[in-house]
Amino acid sequence: MTDPRARVVVGITGATGAVYGVRLLERLRAAGRETHLVVSPAGVLNVHHELGLDRTALEGLAHTAYHPGDVGAAIASGSFATAAMVIAPCSMKTLAAVAHGLSDNLLSRAADVTLKERRRLVLMVRETPFNLAHLRNMTAVTEMGGIVFPPLPAFYHRPTSIEAMVDETVERVLELLGVASAAPTAWTGL
Repeated sequence: MTDPRARVVVGITGATGAVYGVRLLERLRAAGRETHLVVSPAGVLNVHHELGLDRTALEGLAHTAYHPGDVGAAIASGSFATAAMVIAPCSMKTLAAVAHGLSDNLLSRAADVTLKERRRLVLMVRETPFNLAHLRNMTAVTEMGGIVFPPLPAFYHRPTSIEAMVDETVERVLELLGVASAAPTAWTGL
């Protein structure tokens, strides 16, 4: 797969909610999208803690995986065309790095590249409650063109499991990315 319109960069941080990143990788592959994965060290720990997956199993879900210290990787340059980037889940540390353009590792550099190239950036921020720094950082990312997408479950479709809630949220993200096979449950009124 070399069509840049099919490439999606996926970041996973140490925030709780690793299932969102894993499910996103699975659905993007099923949709025929090429995925480029970068996981923070805390992200690897959290994926193992929450899902029992090791780094090898996680990286096996992506087409290409990069070490977060590899700032010379393809996804660190705007010349490597991609359709979008999603950080799922996105820690407040990573949100702050993106909001302030720190580019201190491959994860925040890839997000910076996504913004500078005017590509879609979706941050599935995970924290509660928010403090003022979190809110200001979310505002900054939004003003730069990013989409702050806390993975809040919808209940109008009456989900019967955590898996159903995760799937619904991931489908909404896929819809934001323009994935044709995305199938979020539409509200049709009362």
